[in-house]
Amino acid sequence: MNILIRTLSKPQGTCWQVRLDQHAVTFRSEAEARAFVATLEARLRAPHVFPAIEQRVAG
Repeated sequence: MNILIRTLSKPQGTCWQVRLDQHAVTFRSEAEARAFVATLEARLRAPHVFPAIEQRVAG
């Protein structure tokens, strides 16, 4: 996944955009954008346990 942070200049002022491949999320400040990215990266790096598939025996 490509994660990019960039500034956007709008008539209302500057905002920050985090792009996740083709998806974009806009934030009011750089701090909010960077906090979002940090949380996302931590979740992506976290170990993931897949649930065991329970097989039912037809009886």
